[in-house]
Amino acid sequence: MSRPVYLVDGARTPFLKARGKPGPFTPVDLAVQCGRPLLMRQPFAPTAFDLVILGCVNVIQDEMNPARVAALRLGMGEQQVAFTVQINCGSGMQSIDTAYRYIREGSHEMILAGGTEALSHAPLVFRREATEWFGEMAGARGALDKVRAMAEVRPDFFSPVIGLERGLTDPITALNMGQTAEVLAHRFGIDRTTADAYAVQSHQRLAAAQEEGRLDGEVLPAFDHDGEAHARDDGVRPDSSIEKLAKLDPVFEKPYGKVTAGNASQITDGASWTILASETAVEAHGLTPIAKIVDSHWAALDPAIMGLGPVLAATPLAQRHGLGVDDVDLWEINEAFAAQVLSCLAAWQDEDFCREVLGYDGAFGRIDRGRLNVDGGAISLGHPVGTSGNRIVLHLANALKAAGGRRGIATECIGGGLGGAMLLEAA
Repeated sequence: MSRPVYLVDGARTPFLKARGKPGPFTPVDLAVQCGRPLLMRQPFAPTAFDLVILGCVNVIQDEMNPARVAALRLGMGEQQVAFTVQINCGSGMQSIDTAYRYIREGSHEMILAGGTEALSHAPLVFRREATEWFGEMAGARGALDKVRAMAEVRPDFFSPVIGLERGLTDPITALNMGQTAEVLAHRFGIDRTTADAYAVQSHQRLAAAQEEGRLDGEVLPAFDHDGEAHARDDGVRPDSSIEKLAKLDPVFEKPYGKVTAGNASQITDGASWTILASETAVEAHGLTPIAKIVDSHWAALDPAIMGLGPVLAATPLAQRHGLGVDDVDLWEINEAFAAQVLSCLAAWQDEDFCREVLGYDGAFGRIDRGRLNVDGGAISLGHPVGTSGNRIVLHLANALKAAGGRRGIATECIGGGLGGAMLLEAA
């Protein structure tokens, strides 16, 4: 049994740049902020869903299984089954993919699938030596044992490490995500000026989308506990320029590296939801689909070159449906790093790479930059890890509808050496 699956609506919060301290929203706060108005504008009750699936990577200790906590706070009923998924940067797309497969196979009719992340709430963690010392102190049974333990204390025991920093370092290769982008920049000859130019374009496109109202209805205001309204992605820099970015030092490979704070995705908080429905649910509730989810594909590769995940995931998807590069009207490639996106574009044009890795006779082809991330991407609006995959699918659906396009592919690289891709068609 294989049924059509539709994306009928969706929304996200503004993405809020982390600024050195916990932001105004936890992961569940964010999910509720965009979920509540999204559900309010539907012609059915919040209890009508069969399932809630939410992607989240950095789950905080007060919100175990954030999908269930969010569902209850959204008034979806005590009987609502909800679970959280985690596949690093692909978590928000994984929630959609899981929902898509449940509905396609006939076991569910309507699912709320999302992603949420509050990277500013990433925990501080103690070094292993420090935690061992705390355990020794807790196990000390007498005054003498406690004195002996106290004698072993070192000042650095009280200097915690940002958990996010460790989370963004691959445990197999010991490379952080920025270093993997540097590997690709070297392999495909991406220079600093080209990477900076890509970053400037991302900011310009997001600023234009905001000013021209192309994100209205997709981005819903979030209201914090102090009553402040957060209405727009706040990391965008419309006045960015190649000259300004050229003044920034490389972050990961000094002094000659290509990745800087200006051409990398921003550490950000944000959430996104999508509503997926079967044809039966569409007819029963009088819904108007935005797009049809056609297929998806997941791929794996060497973690040291994880940034090529979009190439290894999206190409088999296109092959399976007989699509050439010009058959895809719009592309969304999550902008982890400018050098990473540019390396993917270069790989698709590299005949040797396409022949040896993808099995093509020649190059897959050149993706028209006018069809790629048309309203900006993670470099300008941020990359809340568990959310981004959901956002790019939602925005691709909306952009396809606005442009009158027929097909689109959303794809992303995933920490750990994975890639995910999803093919959409206009409804």
